[in-house]
Amino acid sequence: MSVNQAPDLSDAAYASWQDTIEERLGLQLPEHRRSFLKTCLAIRMREIGFDDYLSYHKFVIQGDAGLIEWNQLIDRITVQETRFFRDPAALSLVKDFLVRRLKKDTSPLSLWSVGCSSGEEAYSLAIMVEEILVKYELSSDVRYGITGTDVSKKGLIAATEGKYHPRRLAALDGRLIDRYFDEVAGYKQVVQGTRERACFVRLNLLELARSPLKNLDVIYCQNVLIYFRKWRRKDIVSELASRLKPGGILVLGLGEMVDWSLPELTRVPGERALAYIKRK
Repeated sequence: MSVNQAPDLSDAAYASWQDTIEERLGLQLPEHRRSFLKTCLAIRMREIGFDDYLSYHKFVIQGDAGLIEWNQLIDRITVQETRFFRDPAALSLVKDFLVRRLKKDTSPLSLWSVGCSSGEEAYSLAIMVEEILVKYELSSDVRYGITGTDVSKKGLIAATEGKYHPRRLAALDGRLIDRYFDEVAGYKQVVQGTRERACFVRLNLLELARSPLKNLDVIYCQNVLIYFRKWRRKDIVSELASRLKPGGILVLGLGEMVDWSLPELTRVPGERALAYIKRK
């Protein structure tokens, strides 16, 4: 369904949906994303037989059936653009950090991809680690694991499967495709050994304090915070920082945090990426 075919989204309905989405997910949907919300809701309404945004909203916020429907709707409204090795500058910082770390310390590595969507970011980190271990002949000495978290169940299922259309890998070096992907019925699937290094878990960032993740070497949180209010971003990032291992690195989206600092974090120099090291 196109935007033009969708029923009109009144100001009252738009406000009601905005409030619910922010209350439950922390996400803001400003005016420039109104057409996106309108289309997501209208397509889902047509699928289950609603023709009015407010009636559908009332259904979603009440009872067990509404909760089940809300969990279906989350997959529609939290769609993230993602691809393999999306931000070279940020990933370069992580690579330099990992090389320095592994040259002096071969203890197990723990990495966290926050807002992992369908898994490309988490697997990019895994491939990066694998390449470093091969280059420095550490594959038999170093264990590592990557946790990907997201609020979308659909995204997590796709991430766990690790299977992608070949066009999703178009920007990848052919050598990496040959080494880290198998051909499976016309798709490219991350090789089993790399998939086994990653686990994917559902996590709402408003409930971050409940997460058991801690003592992480790398926390990668790119392009996740842009839809949160500034005060909520600060709360989330402070909570993420508390889960870093001393000496660990926190990577954020450039421009997502302004006028923010924590005494225990030191900004990594560089204008093309935003990252902090936790002091030891």
